[in-house]
Amino acid sequence: MRIGYDEMHVAGGEVRPHYRAFDDWLQQTPAPAVEHKRREAEISFHRVGITFSVYGEESGSERLIPFDLVPRIVPAAEWRMLEAGLRQRVHALNLFLGDVYGERRILREGRVPEALVLENEAYRHEMCGLQVPGGVYSHISGIDLVRAGDGEYYVLEDNLRVPSGVSYMLENRRMMARLIPELFARQQIAPVERYPDALQEILRQAAPAGVDNPTVAILTPGSGNSAYFEHAFLAQQMGVELVEGADLFVRDDNVYMRTTRGAQRVHVIYRRINDDFLDPTVFRPESMLGVPGLFAAYRAGRVTLANAPGTGVADDKSVYPYVPEMIRFYLSEEPILHNVPTYQLRNPDDLRYTLEHLAELVVKEVHGAGGYGMLVGPAASKGEIEEFRRRILATPENYIAQPTLSLSTCPTFVESGLAPRHIDLRPYILCGHRIHVMPGGLTRVALREGSLVVNSSQGGGTKDTWVLES
Repeated sequence: MRIGYDEMHVAGGEVRPHYRAFDDWLQQTPAPAVEHKRREAEISFHRVGITFSVYGEESGSERLIPFDLVPRIVPAAEWRMLEAGLRQRVHALNLFLGDVYGERRILREGRVPEALVLENEAYRHEMCGLQVPGGVYSHISGIDLVRAGDGEYYVLEDNLRVPSGVSYMLENRRMMARLIPELFARQQIAPVERYPDALQEILRQAAPAGVDNPTVAILTPGSGNSAYFEHAFLAQQMGVELVEGADLFVRDDNVYMRTTRGAQRVHVIYRRINDDFLDPTVFRPESMLGVPGLFAAYRAGRVTLANAPGTGVADDKSVYPYVPEMIRFYLSEEPILHNVPTYQLRNPDDLRYTLEHLAELVVKEVHGAGGYGMLVGPAASKGEIEEFRRRILATPENYIAQPTLSLSTCPTFVESGLAPRHIDLRPYILCGHRIHVMPGGLTRVALREGSLVVNSSQGGGTKDTWVLES
């Protein structure tokens, strides 16, 4: 397999212009000093408690997310293109959600198959006809980008339900600014520190009509959740309450939280729990995480949920191939960012091709997440391929397939020293009265040599992402 596009070096090994300042620092800094900074970062992250659940590890469910000292650097012109493409994509996805829960024009005109949406398990019929504040369904989106071939970008997937990872983006930046302040003084690197303020602003903008000074709260499943650190971190950064379902109650279609000063009305809830668990009277009756009556309060317009229930139908992997068509349909524009070519295995021709080329393709469950439920054909054994073949044949509609992209690489510190490792990028987009694209995002790195799976939940690490302002 090709190593892929090198973010830092051209083919002959010369350092790309936007990496020269960092490379100069790296060459001029003694190796023991660099190692000391790496160790300092590890100790600091451990002290702060930045951990993530790594499923399937026998050593325990929580571990430190590896942080790498070599940043991913994006030139200004390149970022302007990405920013425009991300803004366009999130705009179209929000319009799609408003349409499929409203007039369903795109379905009636056959631009997206009706059954694919209305029979999708992520489609919430309870949302039909509901007018959401400002027409915004996905207030917080994380769009995963990869770079392949000669450096072209592709959207790998859209995350519109409860996208995570932004706290690691912020902590990575804090760490780099502390460890290498001279580089920040020497270059114009777009700041990301305003994210909590921007998030609070768009949440307040989403308040029910007539509420001038809304109370915002973050709803978490609790400390057992893999992203609990992030929930607590964002609540602290925004100065809002972090609540669990048991801390809230509904009376007369108003939502209140229990405080030491008595009941306090809540107007906007940034929910970090999945639809199924939001309200046991509407969704899963056995849920102990949600709030009875919450959805009735939402339908009555007395509280805003961000992101809205039902956003998952727009980031389902079976709907993903139609996002370029959504952009054309709603915006009358050509997509700036392209999808990865995708085979939909509910189609007989695509199924036949995929089964004949399993060893060459990446196959994903349409409802899968976190790198689970997928086959990376070139890295799989014959036994794994045959097992996946049986699963596909049992329910082909549950899978899509894509070519195995040679993801771009960035030099990364490993045991043997600096070595290329595959990376992706998750920028964060906030949607309120206007769409904010945070400059940069979370760069995730596959630490195992040759691996294409970058997810933190499967052992990946992270890098700071620098967007140069000039």
